[in-house]
Amino acid sequence: MATSTPVNIPSKMKAWVYGQYGKPEDVLKLESEVDVPDVNDNQVLIKVVAASLNPVDFKRMYGEFKATDSPPPTVAGYDVAGVVVRVGSKVKEFKVGDEVYGDVHEHALNPKGCGTLAEYTAAEEKVLALKPKNLSFAEAASLPLAVETAYEGLERARLSACESVLVLGGAGGVGTFTIQLSKHVFGASKVAATCSVGKLELLKTLGADLAIDYKSNKYEDLPEKFDVVYDTVGEADRGIKALKEGGRVVTIVGGQSVVPPAFVFVVTSTGSVLTRLKPLIEEKKLKPVMDPKSPFPFSHTIEAFSHLQCGRATGKVVIYPIP
Repeated sequence: MATSTPVNIPSKMKAWVYGQYGKPEDVLKLESEVDVPDVNDNQVLIKVVAASLNPVDFKRMYGEFKATDSPPPTVAGYDVAGVVVRVGSKVKEFKVGDEVYGDVHEHALNPKGCGTLAEYTAAEEKVLALKPKNLSFAEAASLPLAVETAYEGLERARLSACESVLVLGGAGGVGTFTIQLSKHVFGASKVAATCSVGKLELLKTLGADLAIDYKSNKYEDLPEKFDVVYDTVGEADRGIKALKEGGRVVTIVGGQSVVPPAFVFVVTSTGSVLTRLKPLIEEKKLKPVMDPKSPFPFSHTIEAFSHLQCGRATGKVVIYPIP
């Protein structure tokens, strides 16, 4: 049962929906008569202003984890930034009019409910946080899943002050935040990261002490070794060769093929991480990195997916405005 219900919420909305598994360009359709989601006691209804795309979006669309997914038809999208327009009766932290952001699916491989590539979405209170004042909606939408993944991975790897870290894929969505968090939150003594040659300077501005062109350098052959390797690109085996004795490799790619001392994890979405990082964001020590082609308008969502899938995006691909 919801409270604080304004009268101007429509019953139908525009949303990007897929009715079967496949490639975005084949199965994703913009529909205009999708039901606006109901909210339960612990949820809020959000008028979506911006969303961002993640690799998990198209992996889900491919059906890669359909055994744990809710069956199509599915409104796509994980990340959201928007305005609360309806509040469940047990919600304590938010009220109508609050500007919020978050990853609406608590468990990435077991998503439930409406996605974020829509005019409205419903989300549990616990996965949301108040939007930092200094961020636009588009910037805020670029953070949740990627920054939470970066943070949880570094926590699980037990990165501590005075330890060194190598980030594989430093210019991607997770990588750009892993560099910044390693430096400004976890206090790493040295941060190294790989990327293509055109992105080396970007990584240095984010806090990388050493930016490595992966096409002309084999990072595992460097004389310097690292306490932690954070792998975002599926190179855990190579990453192990770059470790100091007793080092750890954390990866978000690879599943059962990953062997110790590497380990793989799947992020759990929680607004508490976003709330914890809010002061750093407002002090501009943690900055969003949006791909230069972003934002894509809502009507160009399929083009945005194509850009993300090409593997050359820098930072996050954002959809704004919606609609």
